[in-house]
Amino acid sequence: MRNKTEILGELRTMLRDIFTAKAAGETNSRLARAHGYVDGYMRALQESDIATRSELVEIVNAERERASGPAMIFRQPVSDVAPAPGEASSDDRTAAA
Repeated sequence: MRNKTEILGELRTMLRDIFTAKAAGETNSRLARAHGYVDGYMRALQESDIATRSELVEIVNAERERASGPAMIFRQPVSDVAPAPGEASSDDRTAAA
């Protein structure tokens, strides 16, 4: 019998394959079939108490981030944006002071 680490490693491989296929432009029917396999695998892991829902969500998020980068990219605020019409820019306000 395989241990939890091996089983979750297999799930990671399946997810990696899906995300790679999606990035490569694989057809929707093949992706849908692969998603069905992974969904069933994850359901079996939950029902057999091998993994919790939060563990599975964490694994999916980690593999998605590995394949396509973080879900959100934090950027610095843009300070050189032109002021709205009728509004003084920050440069005008500092020069007037």
